[in-house]
Amino acid sequence: MNDPILYSFRRCPYAMRARLALSVSNTRCELREIKLSAKPEAMLHASPKGTVPVLVTPDGAVIDQSLDIMHWALASNDPESWLDRHDASLIAANDGRFKHDLDRYKYPDRYDVDALAHRTGGLEFLRELEDRLTEAPYLCGSSRGLTDAALIPFVRQFAAVDPEWFERQELPQVRRWLADYLASPLFATIMLRLPVWSPSDAPVFFPPRTIAPSDNSLAATDG
Repeated sequence: MNDPILYSFRRCPYAMRARLALSVSNTRCELREIKLSAKPEAMLHASPKGTVPVLVTPDGAVIDQSLDIMHWALASNDPESWLDRHDASLIAANDGRFKHDLDRYKYPDRYDVDALAHRTGGLEFLRELEDRLTEAPYLCGSSRGLTDAALIPFVRQFAAVDPEWFERQELPQVRRWLADYLASPLFATIMLRLPVWSPSDAPVFFPPRTIAPSDNSLAATDG
């Protein structure tokens, strides 16, 4: 195997953050889009926990945590110095309390909870981001970094639950930050649509093209 293999699901925020780092680092891999209800045996053999993303490196090592995949890719090539803009505590808050509220806001029936209470909890986290983004255009300064890429997919999901409500909130900097990132060529590249992978398919390599650093001029694909 000459290239890493990435098992991914297009809309999964964890897989999205991994693809963002692989793309910005121009780390070529074979991208295998999976169906969550019919996970391929090859992925389950590599990582029995059965969640995406899963990266199998050329030497056969398995990385099945999204942040570890980001660090692995950026350790080899970090053209925008993303690793210099890494706030571990903010990412932990996103992956902990914000993700907890996001899941229950988005799927209240699944958790048998009050969606509005968890919307309020999520909003509190977004207000913390608003304070930071009032001071600088990105979460860790004047340029996008690992922290932005790690949080964007989750904020995107939160905003999409009730877009009209989200637009009414006093979050102008969060909305600007989110819109700019979603309109970037980098984000457009990671949201390419692929058929569900089958072992008989020819390999699909990712990223399909090199992303210019800090290029924010093209519209991304949604959904």
